[in-house]
Amino acid sequence: MAHLPAAVPGATGVAVALRRSGRGLVLVGGTTGGRDPRPVTGRTRFELGSLTKTFTGLLLAEMADRGEVDPTDPVVRHLPPGAAPGLGREVTLERLATHTAGLPRLPPGLWRAALPHWLTNPYRDFGADDFDAALHRTRPGNPGRYHYSNFGVALLGRALAGAAGLSYGQLLAERVLGPLGLHDTDLSASAQVTGHLRGRPRPRWEIPGLPAAGGLRSSASDLLRYLTAHLPPPCPSPLGRACADVARPRASAGHHEVGLVWNVRHRSGRDLLFHSGGTRGCTAFAAFSPTTGTAFVALANAGPTVGSRFVQHAYEAAWELVEREAHPVEGPVATTTAPGQRPSSSVSCPSSAKPC
Repeated sequence: MAHLPAAVPGATGVAVALRRSGRGLVLVGGTTGGRDPRPVTGRTRFELGSLTKTFTGLLLAEMADRGEVDPTDPVVRHLPPGAAPGLGREVTLERLATHTAGLPRLPPGLWRAALPHWLTNPYRDFGADDFDAALHRTRPGNPGRYHYSNFGVALLGRALAGAAGLSYGQLLAERVLGPLGLHDTDLSASAQVTGHLRGRPRPRWEIPGLPAAGGLRSSASDLLRYLTAHLPPPCPSPLGRACADVARPRASAGHHEVGLVWNVRHRSGRDLLFHSGGTRGCTAFAAFSPTTGTAFVALANAGPTVGSRFVQHAYEAAWELVEREAHPVEGPVATTTAPGQRPSSSVSCPSSAKPC
């Protein structure tokens, strides 16, 4: 893990969290950047980008467990009448969560709004009304084949919110963030790191039209708590059962499988569920393994660029954690620091990190 900071050039701060053998640890280094830089802590908030999608998948599982929706429901069942005339019954909630609904990666018309702000805030000027207009004229491709879609998961979030009669943010807070005690996690852009791209500060990420696909902020401590809830044994509650359900493979994506949003890979009888996220100013990665009870989080305040190895190194570190738990070897855990910063501090994960 010590090589992670060097894999994300331009970052001023990095936070890593892991869980192994029933114990959690948060390792941090560097500063939040910006005009008022402060030391990164376990509660420092980073933009999650597409890692947000895993929360939307968990909402689907939770609402399905309550009987409020069925994963096989056509999405139009939970949208206003006439909102999506081009979507047939084959575009289901589950297919949206597994990227197999046939929707394009981005909503029609987004490119026009994005180009003027491509290197800073490409989604900023694409709001809820623009999303509605794009949805109304969308004609999906053939369903069943994996095709990663920000549009699809954003639509899933819209449908779940519609089924509950709440906004996406309200629904997420009520069903996931509150029950898990994720006090650093929400859609607000306040109190977060300053993002960077190629060493230059970036404005805070705005994605008003697709919040369920990439709008959350969170901390390393919160994400470790979130992942811990996905590890066995599941809590006897709708959310506990939902955390177990998202890990079940439901579709093929070529070299890996897909659960409810989470990517799934298997090695030698062990599994790893993982997802990454990137904004113009931050990079995020999270993974967990139910078979070994391990979890891993990596956050940096620099956006992904061509050649960046942060996500790949984080993925390899997550697998290394799985292998070490399967074949324990005594030795110290490596710490990590941001480039040019003081050594990292560590914070134990609270004993209540596994909520019931």
